[in-house]
Amino acid sequence: MVPNGEDECEESKYIEDEEDNEMIFQKSNNIHDVMSRLVKTEIPYFLWTIKRDVVDYHNLSCDQMLNHYGKTASFTTKIGLCMNMRNLPWYVPANPHSFFPRCYGLCSDGEKQEFLDDFRRTAASSILKWVVSHHNYSKNKPRAKKEENDEEMSQNKDQANADEKKLIDLPGQLIEVACKVCEDYLGQLEHDDIDISAESLKTLSEAEWKELVQQYYDLIHGDACISSSKTYFAQCQSILNKIMSVNPQSEIDGMKNIWILKPGAKSRGRDIVCMDRVEEIMKLVTSDNIPSKDNKWVVQKYIETPLLIYDTKFDIRQWFLVTDWNPLTIWFYKESYLRFSTQRFSLDSLDSAIHLCNNSIQKHFKNAKDRSPLLPCYNMWTSTKFQEYLQKRGRGHVWHNIIYPSMKKAITHTMKVAQDHVEARKNSFELYGADFILGKDFKPWLIEINSSPTMFPSTPVTAQLCTQVQEDTIKVVVDRKTDRNCDIGNFELLWRQPAVELPPFSGSNLFVEGFNIQKGRRHMTPITNINLGSPLPAGHMLRNKCFGSQQDQLSEQTMSSKQDVKAREDKGAPCILPMPLKRGSGRTYKISSVYTKTLSNMEFPSFAIQHLENISHKAVFPRTKTTKLVDTNILSTVSIASVLQSIRSLENPVFQPPKGSDLPSSVPAPCLICKGTFQMEKTCKRCSSFRATILQGNAYVPLNGQNSPSKRMVGSLWNF
Repeated sequence: MVPNGEDECEESKYIEDEEDNEMIFQKSNNIHDVMSRLVKTEIPYFLWTIKRDVVDYHNLSCDQMLNHYGKTASFTTKIGLCMNMRNLPWYVPANPHSFFPRCYGLCSDGEKQEFLDDFRRTAASSILKWVVSHHNYSKNKPRAKKEENDEEMSQNKDQANADEKKLIDLPGQLIEVACKVCEDYLGQLEHDDIDISAESLKTLSEAEWKELVQQYYDLIHGDACISSSKTYFAQCQSILNKIMSVNPQSEIDGMKNIWILKPGAKSRGRDIVCMDRVEEIMKLVTSDNIPSKDNKWVVQKYIETPLLIYDTKFDIRQWFLVTDWNPLTIWFYKESYLRFSTQRFSLDSLDSAIHLCNNSIQKHFKNAKDRSPLLPCYNMWTSTKFQEYLQKRGRGHVWHNIIYPSMKKAITHTMKVAQDHVEARKNSFELYGADFILGKDFKPWLIEINSSPTMFPSTPVTAQLCTQVQEDTIKVVVDRKTDRNCDIGNFELLWRQPAVELPPFSGSNLFVEGFNIQKGRRHMTPITNINLGSPLPAGHMLRNKCFGSQQDQLSEQTMSSKQDVKAREDKGAPCILPMPLKRGSGRTYKISSVYTKTLSNMEFPSFAIQHLENISHKAVFPRTKTTKLVDTNILSTVSIASVLQSIRSLENPVFQPPKGSDLPSSVPAPCLICKGTFQMEKTCKRCSSFRATILQGNAYVPLNGQNSPSKRMVGSLWNF
């Protein structure tokens, strides 16, 4: 460690630098201070911040540009990237395990069990790798030189025998069990277990698994060996070849079964550790001293076979720019830089100084003395320098043919998955930093994606590239808005989502099918019988037919209406007049047909009262010409008071005239709206309706309060 070194984050360093700069600006009167004061109260239209939460982008106007998007945690956090990469096959025909090391979120029991199963399978395959590597090592071991004297050979032989006595000899059954586990795993990849119950899928019991893992620890990490491993070489080699054909990550697994444990939402390498014991991983995850908000751990398979430069591990920081999410537009930066570790690479130690290449981690360590002097003291290379290194070793084509295209493909796939989760704001952009690690076959593996990548000029490399990438970003997001052919620096368009062509729209072919919803009609209590006092003498009982027989000279329209009425006559009950009607000397009345249809079968002079349940009081009927009776002697009229006085209902009185009318006050008048009765007032006490106006065979409720008929006919009565 650097003497008196403090584990401070880069942001705190930024804050200190900003405070120092502010003090300098306050003491000076240079042009920058004057310019800052002039625009201090102006509305900014371009905002570049380190943290997105500093500015509330929801309150920005549409013409204010911001260098952040909202809701990017689906790919800028370790837990978000871990979960969302599993959905990649739904967006593009690609396997995420081909460029993203498998990982699990240890915040649920299901994820913990999946990780445990993966750790055990990897341990079983590592046993097979040990068998193959041990056989190849024994086969290729150089023989002792003939020049060596017999004394030296005997000393070496005695030392080898002593070492073998210290080793623990494990049974060959361990290899057989490991082969069985790997064969079952291959069967699951081929879906051979689709019709097998879950209980029968368990290859080993929990106790057998613990014994297998413990023997694996002794074989790989301890002092143990399998003396009979040569007899299993062919079987192990065959199974490993099958696994490599279906599992693209079998090459990076190695034999140590090392996993890297990361907090789900932290950056700059904080609290990241490497472990190779599953018990220690589970103990750390389930520790009670971890706050609940930080208890989102991600465990990812560590790349045990990375590409090394002078026996030193490194990673690549690659920038890319997103200027729009709908349509998705990605710009890829042609320049990147490499970050080296301060220590030589070794799997015997899991120290973060060896395995983590973040500058925020490595800046606290001194370069190891045994590290190659060909590496720079500031532990960084540009991608151009790396290409020169490959060119000297005859691998100059690797960068343009494998590394660079693979990184572009990984970024494109990741952004397509995250597109639906990001809050796409127009007139915004964001620069991201992706970290890659190369395998021995020069294949890049995506480790994580960082929002607000550091632009601090900590080394000569970052001082040059960080300044350049910021200027080129301004060219893309500002200059290119007005000039599509402007200089965009080292950026190149990686992906622009093609516009979706909408189908042709023709409004004339659109129609709606269905039935209208009718309102429920009000049900009224039917009047079944009306008794009109004492019956008439024989021969004087009149029915509705006698009235219909006098309509011979009516128009065809009136006759057709009466025929419809005759079809329903038999359903009504006969009404009896109390006495023969004669034309009196006093006030007389005539009956005339006003409408072609009525709301009931009630016609003068006899009555057949029809049930009014299915007749709406809102129905409107066409008006026909008024037709007078041919023979007025058929009906002898008397005073209306003498007729209505003897009308009686079986249930309630039918009519009750208002006070002051020509009708007797003892006869009630009905309200045809709510079936209430008018007493002495002009309106109904129950529903406040106006009293019905009797007009030529039909009753109306005048809406305007006058005696003129309204457009709403509420019933049909025999009237005078």
